[in-house]
Amino acid sequence: MVLSQLFDKPKPIIGVVHLLPLPTSPRWAGSFKEVIDRAEQEATALAAGGVQGILIENFFDAPFTKGSVDPAIVSVMSLVVQRVIQMVDLPVGINVLRNDGRSAMAIAACVGAQFIRVNVLTGVMATDQGIIEGDAYNLLRYRRELGCDVKIFADVLVKHAQPLSQPNLTLAIQDTIHRGLADAIVLSGWSTGDPPQSEALREAIAACGGTPMLIGSGANWENISQLIEYADGVIVSSSLKRHGKLQLPIDPIRVSRFVESMRLALDGSDNATKANAKLGEKLSHTSLPVG
Repeated sequence: MVLSQLFDKPKPIIGVVHLLPLPTSPRWAGSFKEVIDRAEQEATALAAGGVQGILIENFFDAPFTKGSVDPAIVSVMSLVVQRVIQMVDLPVGINVLRNDGRSAMAIAACVGAQFIRVNVLTGVMATDQGIIEGDAYNLLRYRRELGCDVKIFADVLVKHAQPLSQPNLTLAIQDTIHRGLADAIVLSGWSTGDPPQSEALREAIAACGGTPMLIGSGANWENISQLIEYADGVIVSSSLKRHGKLQLPIDPIRVSRFVESMRLALDGSDNATKANAKLGEKLSHTSLPVG
């Protein structure tokens, strides 16, 4: 199984580092040091909290281009990803938003990252960036040309988008796996911070037929025990931020709480709910730094 090749535990937790605005993006603030310092802080917090992998993405570059990003963004992301790989002993992945899988693959191949996330690998989606078409053909050819084995985690019916080609979840997943050759599937809710519905998760895991499926949004320490029952792993960020605010950095205490909730869920203990509630009560009285 692909996930067992990358991660040292079943049903891995992949924490996300949201990079501050990068050069040429609309909100670029002009400080490389601030970008790098924040990325190092978040990667360290995730690793210290016990996640099994890290995904780095240019989240704060919004509004995004629907095509290839500027070379400056590729350059800075390459530098940041390399720094993170040197700092933490965890598998690292890359997502170049909104859908620049080619740049993500190039960065991964050059710096030694193990996987990429591609929001639209197959099919056609109407998004706030306009119409985005999947291009699995050229991405898979490019991976072969680079001579690397970087895994492709592909979203199906990705958040912040509506399908124009295949609205049926089962058929969309089967196309992404069998025609797009995705190594793993990612299923999200409708927007950042929204979890996928249990019915959709059940349908998705059945449609995957053995290909791993990851939860791509909306997981937190309160719902992970229900969500992970129908998934092979989880990608998480929003609920790990200080005070739960998206613009703030990752909080290692919140990471630890999520990891513990996941452990209890996977243990299947009768006392899991009680233990998690006790943990939540304890952490709610912990003073967290602001900023």
